[in-house]
Amino acid sequence: MSQQDLTADMLTRIRNAVRNRETSVRCLNNRLNRGVAKVLTDEGYINAFEIVDNGREGVLRVDLKYGPRGEDVIRTIDRVSKPGCRVYKKVDELPRPLQGLGIAVVSTSKGVLSDRRCREQKVGGELVAIVS
Repeated sequence: MSQQDLTADMLTRIRNAVRNRETSVRCLNNRLNRGVAKVLTDEGYINAFEIVDNGREGVLRVDLKYGPRGEDVIRTIDRVSKPGCRVYKKVDELPRPLQGLGIAVVSTSKGVLSDRRCREQKVGGELVAIVS
């Protein structure tokens, strides 16, 4: 069975795992998914991720993060740009989720970055997801 949107699948797996209070989740490995996982790690939404070898392209194992009293760190995680309708934004058009408390994940020519890093480097790109 082939999947069309691997990043949407990853975000849905993370959303469902957080809802079920899982400690980790396995996602399909590709360059965009690794970039999204790196941004989530850098911004403090997940603990870590690693590539587990399965004989083919590998699997991403994402360790989820919860607050000190068990509250969710990731409340919402939504895919914005889809294969049928790509969404591109200039640096000054990038959204500020929750007035800066959330992040927007952007795929740029300099790699996958958060909206804060995009503003620092003055680069826009494809708006992949919004996390809050």
